[in-house]
Amino acid sequence: MTSTANATEPPSDEEARRADFLAYYDAEAADRARRPVPPWRVAAQQEFLARLAEERWRTVLEVGCGPGRDGEAIAAAGLAYTGVDLSPGMVEVARAAGLDAHVASATDLPFGDHTFDAVWSMSTLMHLDDAELAAALSEIVRVLVPGGLFAVGMWGAAELTVGTLAGPAAEPGKAYGPPRYFHRRTDTTVRERLGEHGEIESWWTRPSSPGSSHRYQYAVVRTAGPAG
Repeated sequence: MTSTANATEPPSDEEARRADFLAYYDAEAADRARRPVPPWRVAAQQEFLARLAEERWRTVLEVGCGPGRDGEAIAAAGLAYTGVDLSPGMVEVARAAGLDAHVASATDLPFGDHTFDAVWSMSTLMHLDDAELAAALSEIVRVLVPGGLFAVGMWGAAELTVGTLAGPAAEPGKAYGPPRYFHRRTDTTVRERLGEHGEIESWWTRPSSPGSSHRYQYAVVRTAGPAG
């Protein structure tokens, strides 16, 4: 069942959606860099970094690096960090923070096979339609070493919700750009899609607000092959 409450039907043109993303995130980049990362996401980040340290992994790719808020923590942990983002504005801010960041799409990562030990991707893949999500997950597995780990966080819902939503009013009086495309999948669907690419070793969800059917879905997945 598809719900479109509080949302308009998504544009059918992929390039139009991409243009909307670029307009929004380029305009928002500097402000987003100043916002603190929520405590629950910091906790997930620290747990993942502890797992990487325990397994002695060294290289991390962030897919959807934004202005580098998570990237700074990953680099500070002593890991070799690389970030990619579709938004040149976000990449510019991340580079200004001293991070190795590149403009690239999650569906076409500009790296060779088995380049990274781990991948971190928060609040990015829910902006992809089904075909794009499949491509992005395949790309993540391709650039990971066998037995590597990838952590993925997405906004989902109790039932499939597809549409364009305006950005949050985090900066009073500011409008960053056009509404962004969201594809909020159910927990079952997300687990199925991730399970096609490895073993889900961690999974949790948290509601966006008490009693809400919208929730954040987080998983750590290990790709097939020997670990370490």
